[in-house]
Amino acid sequence: MTDFLQFIFSGLTNGAIYALIALGFCVVNNTMGILNFIQVDFVTLGGMLMFSALFGIGLPVIPGLLLAVAGVALIAMLIERFGLRPARSENHMVLVFLTVGLSIILRGVIKLVWGKNRMALPPLTPDVPVEIFGASVLPQALWILLLTVIAIALLTWFFYRTPLGLSMRAVASNPKAAAIVGIPAGRVRLTSYAIAGALGGLAGVLVTPITTLSYDVGVLLGLKGFAAAILGGFGSFPGAVLGGLGLGLLESLSSGYFSSAYKDVVAFVVLVLVLFVKPTGLLGKE
Repeated sequence: MTDFLQFIFSGLTNGAIYALIALGFCVVNNTMGILNFIQVDFVTLGGMLMFSALFGIGLPVIPGLLLAVAGVALIAMLIERFGLRPARSENHMVLVFLTVGLSIILRGVIKLVWGKNRMALPPLTPDVPVEIFGASVLPQALWILLLTVIAIALLTWFFYRTPLGLSMRAVASNPKAAAIVGIPAGRVRLTSYAIAGALGGLAGVLVTPITTLSYDVGVLLGLKGFAAAILGGFGSFPGAVLGGLGLGLLESLSSGYFSSAYKDVVAFVVLVLVLFVKPTGLLGKE
């Protein structure tokens, strides 16, 4: 039972990271109708900016975290404004390939600025394990779970309680009707990228203290977040959270009871099976 609880906490920790990344994919998809491959690099960028805030500027952990998340959101807005918006084509496939190109460019810039060497980030609080029902849990894992819950709560409040959030929901529900009533599409797209960047940056800041930090660290994490979004139902916010947590638990339990050598395979096996059996995912619409 102790081992089982250990696997559960580990799975929830990884699943929370996947959920944040999946939510970023869903926000952009719902407002622009495209798959934003730059999301994987927002994760890397969050860790890199946190590293610079702590060791370059010398900020404390919490201000460094806020600066890193805000910095990724700002860069995401610049990418949308000057990288995607000038595109003449309204074809979604063209825009998707444009995000692929911008992702490669951003990854190259990250490599030039921070280099290719692997780095490490300190945890948000001292790394002294906490005993919960016999399972040993690192404080960083608890921070990941807590801040993920806070991020989801803020996202829910924004989309259901603010005028801009309601405008974004209107665009996601019916873009033509939203345009007819004068909802500014440019502002909505800009905001969606800012939110996606903040979510990806937060995921990068939280996960890199328990992994290593490099210019391409976000690629695998981002693809797993994409798999989580597909599992939950692409475009569904509750589905993104459910898919992220479910994928994290599947990954952890398969590693614990079978072999950790296949840990990274689980996400993509699940992705293929979902696309074969139920392409709309668990909570997705037909």
